[in-house]
Amino acid sequence: MLEQDLQYNYGIVEDILLSFLRNETRKFGFSSIVLGLSGGIDSAVVCELAARALGREHVLALMMPYATSSPESLADAVIMVERLGIEAEEVKITPAVDAFLSSIPEDQLLRRGNVMARTRMVYLYDISARDGRLVAGTSNKTELLLGYGTIFGDMASAINPIGDLYKTQVRGLARHLGIPVHIIDKVPSADLWQGQSDEADLGFSYAEVDLLLYMMLEKRMERGAVLAEGVPPAFYDRVRKMVVRNQYKRMMPVIAKISGRTPGIDFRYARDWQEIK
Repeated sequence: MLEQDLQYNYGIVEDILLSFLRNETRKFGFSSIVLGLSGGIDSAVVCELAARALGREHVLALMMPYATSSPESLADAVIMVERLGIEAEEVKITPAVDAFLSSIPEDQLLRRGNVMARTRMVYLYDISARDGRLVAGTSNKTELLLGYGTIFGDMASAINPIGDLYKTQVRGLARHLGIPVHIIDKVPSADLWQGQSDEADLGFSYAEVDLLLYMMLEKRMERGAVLAEGVPPAFYDRVRKMVVRNQYKRMMPVIAKISGRTPGIDFRYARDWQEIK
């Protein structure tokens, strides 16, 4: 039953997300977006949604391979570009990244991967400034909850249509949208170093953790109730620690309170008060 609860009516989800993309993009006078298209399922889904919501002429896909990136990933990104008929640019990030990596030991993969992720976001925001486009994010709910991403790197964006969908649900939406099957079914990877895969990094599958996260967050089940469903105690404790520890990645920077009206604490300017003309 819990596995079934994770599934949505994806036709309704599509309608909600198309409206979200139109409204949030146009609210402040923008008409187009730019996103990093990696060849993976998450960016493929966001790209597909954006093209449907805004029109293919209002979507720019930026493909940003590094020297060790998988050729298959770039090929799958090209497949999505050709499928949708959208504009695309390829930027090889190797020169910029290597200038930084020269000071980082080769065995420190996390640091090196963070540099790649943040370099890609530098290029995306530069395109945003060049063209007046909003940056669309491609991090799913599972990644955001676990902190499995680089703050101010792949987790950065102006709008994110899939941030409230678990990885399992992104796959369901991808099938509904008709994303090529081999993109949906291939091993998830941030492609930050050779042989890297999400589930190997995490030590568990998305299917396993999505079900646990659903019980913890959506069902608000206490530890004892979750364990009664057959979840190993060590797995529960590890995932809960990841969710709690990485809360800072899901927040704007915390500001020390001095005055009576502190940005983000006492003063929050609602985005929906008015449209900027």
